[in-house]
Amino acid sequence: MNGNNHIPLGCAVDFKRIGLGDLGPNTGGMGAISPVPHVTPEFMEKVKNQIVIPTIRGIQRDGIDYRGFLFFGLMKVQGDPYVIEYNCRLGDPETEVIMPRIQSDLLHLFENLGAGLLSEYHLQIDPKTCSTVMLVSEGYPGAYEKGLTVSLPDNLEKNSVLFHAGTQTSRGSVVTAGGRVLACSALAPTPEGALKKSYAMADAVTYSGKAFRKDIGQDILQ
Repeated sequence: MNGNNHIPLGCAVDFKRIGLGDLGPNTGGMGAISPVPHVTPEFMEKVKNQIVIPTIRGIQRDGIDYRGFLFFGLMKVQGDPYVIEYNCRLGDPETEVIMPRIQSDLLHLFENLGAGLLSEYHLQIDPKTCSTVMLVSEGYPGAYEKGLTVSLPDNLEKNSVLFHAGTQTSRGSVVTAGGRVLACSALAPTPEGALKKSYAMADAVTYSGKAFRKDIGQDILQ
């Protein structure tokens, strides 16, 4: 957003709990899907009118010349959106499913944003679904070992990408360096197809103690 103008980049749902069935400790995010299958245009209109526009007006009333990302963490209660959190950045792992769907030039978006010309920018978003499955270290979100060698697949399917989160290079090899190691993102015409590709990537990556949720998206696809 900048000034009076804003451009929606799309919506996503993330899966925070470490365990199957959305159980166990909270994490930074174990996976995500965009767009959200059960989110309707009517609900998004409520989000715009009840959350986004009032927020922008509040920023203006406070005299803040804000130009950048504004991330809304929302929950749905009896059909209405409520704010859980705001962030002046994109969320993670929501970023890993929102960005692959953007077909427009991001550099031009940032240039228009900084120049106050956001209304002149035409954003194109791929209608396909993007999913991501997060590979984590054994023990996460508690204590975990670092420095474990990661073996990456030689080739990825079309419209698939591995985002490095908690990795680094050591003596010419990729090694783990964090609790959330890699995000396996993929685009496909359907949520089921996207998840199939994400899980194929997740299976193709190897390192000691690799862990990931095997039920990302199942609750919203039923």
